[in-house]
Amino acid sequence: MTLIEVIVLAIVEGLTEFLPVSSTGHLIIVTALMGVSPTPFVKLFTIAIQLGTILSVLVLYYRRFFRSLGFYYKLAVAAVPAAILGFLFSDEIDGLLESPMVVGITLVIGGIILLFVDRWFNKPTIADSDDVSYWQALKIGFFQCLALIPGTSRSGSTIVGGMTQHLTRKAAAEFSFFLAIPMMFGATVLKLRDHFGDGHELSGTEINQLIIGNLVGFVVAIIAIKTFIGIVTKYGFRVFGWYRIIVGGTIIILLLSGHSLQII
Repeated sequence: MTLIEVIVLAIVEGLTEFLPVSSTGHLIIVTALMGVSPTPFVKLFTIAIQLGTILSVLVLYYRRFFRSLGFYYKLAVAAVPAAILGFLFSDEIDGLLESPMVVGITLVIGGIILLFVDRWFNKPTIADSDDVSYWQALKIGFFQCLALIPGTSRSGSTIVGGMTQHLTRKAAAEFSFFLAIPMMFGATVLKLRDHFGDGHELSGTEINQLIIGNLVGFVVAIIAIKTFIGIVTKYGFRVFGWYRIIVGGTIIILLLSGHSLQII
């Protein structure tokens, strides 16, 4: 990859990872437009730069991570369902990843849901994500399983899950951010293991690209999270719903018109 491609992909990852818009869907469009081939390093890059976005959450909410051990236990409980299903059905999930059409369709469906979610769950009683019970955390974890379907959006599914458990929009979004940490860290470790396990090595240039990608993703994710919280608190999720429909529709139209899109 060129330096420009590295920076652009990192910006896309940082902007979309914590928003309910599907980072996978955006990477499909951007890589197709730039003509980036899904080489082993590119596949590793798009996963490994999640470490930078994870760090953005730790920096923005560092006080939250010193409150109690119960906070970590709840995140662990919420992470269990997706971890188990991801392990048991890894081959089926990989099969879905071969279909950009699945991504386009799930983007549109998720967008339609976001158009109405504010109306469906408009009587929240939990304003602080620390007040989530273990049972509620587990239920949110089951919603996260939907994100195993490419294009669904991990943040989108967990935010909706949080709202079904009577969290405010802000509290649901923040719990989604926190829950991303174990999932994204685990995915990065597994990807690194597979990359090196297959006999691949990293050149000096590739190491530099990973460093740059993580730094860019870190800065962009901080801006994205702050902006997202402000928009959601004031306006709700409708704007993201329409945006998902546009992106998903774009993917579907490109595929139907004969363009070859690849998920990296």
